[in-house]
Amino acid sequence: MPILGIGLHVIIAIFFAIHAMRTNQDKYWFMILFAFPGLGSLIYGLMVWLPDARNTRHGRSIENTLVNVLDPTRELRQAQEAIEIASTPDNRIRLAQALVNAKRPSEAIPQYQSVLNGIYASDPKIQTHLARAFLEAGNAREAKELLDLIISQNPNFKSPDGHLLYARSLSALNERKLAREEYEVLVGYYAGLEARARYIETLLEWDDPFRASTLLEESLKIAKRMPRSARQINQEWIAILEKSSKAIKAK
Repeated sequence: MPILGIGLHVIIAIFFAIHAMRTNQDKYWFMILFAFPGLGSLIYGLMVWLPDARNTRHGRSIENTLVNVLDPTRELRQAQEAIEIASTPDNRIRLAQALVNAKRPSEAIPQYQSVLNGIYASDPKIQTHLARAFLEAGNAREAKELLDLIISQNPNFKSPDGHLLYARSLSALNERKLAREEYEVLVGYYAGLEARARYIETLLEWDDPFRASTLLEESLKIAKRMPRSARQINQEWIAILEKSSKAIKAK
């Protein structure tokens, strides 16, 4: 076991040494990395690699993931602080989104509703966010009715996320035929794997393993072809696909 630990430290040190060579870092970093493989790698990672990585899209994605893991309530705290300073529509929307992401959608609903007046009274984007909060709070009927209103008032408004919310609302209301029709359209154009993963889960709940397994096989192939950055963005949905695969095999 100790040998494995030492080997891992050396591999990490080699990774950082390659980064140091590619970015023309001072040579003393090589001594630090290999004289103190564990501590040296930690110091290099914090002082050199992470700041450099933050300048790339991939690096920012990693940083945001780490921040969310280490401090999952940071955005909610900052949104609450912002609204205490200024109760603007933008700050209310930010707080509402943070509440939804923190699994507190019921508290997000009044925040969105307070913004939907004046020039924002019929804003389809804010209404779509509100529909999500309704759905996440277990109010599928209110979500569907609001989405129907958005469609009737804004026939040219296109929102893949709103479309997915509509399919999910129909599914939650057990309107299977309509939900299936919406999902079948969604999987043909929705970017990412969320629509596919949610549809497969729904099909399994409806005891339709044949369509679920066909779509699952196709979706896993798409996931394998994705670049690493896209796979990280879709990590949650890939995990659901893998879980669904196990469920199908167990049947």
